[in-house]
Amino acid sequence: MSKTNSPEEQPNNPLHGVKLADMLEFLVDRLGWAEMGAKINIRCFNSDPSVKSSLKFLRKTPWAREKVEQLYLKEVSKPKR
Repeated sequence: MSKTNSPEEQPNNPLHGVKLADMLEFLVDRLGWAEMGAKINIRCFNSDPSVKSSLKFLRKTPWAREKVEQLYLKEVSKPKR
């Protein structure tokens, strides 16, 4: 394991240790697919959405993953509705 993965190397990274699948599941529970698709207009959220298809797309598409990470950070800091 490389040193760049150790927690002390990323003390200010709020996403450190959070899996993309966990982020997606949190957002689906909190917002639902329709609201996620409205906030981030990508086909995997708007057309026959699933965690599996979304993960496949997001792992290949850095700009979309970054948007999901930003939405996750925004939502995780809010109190639950």
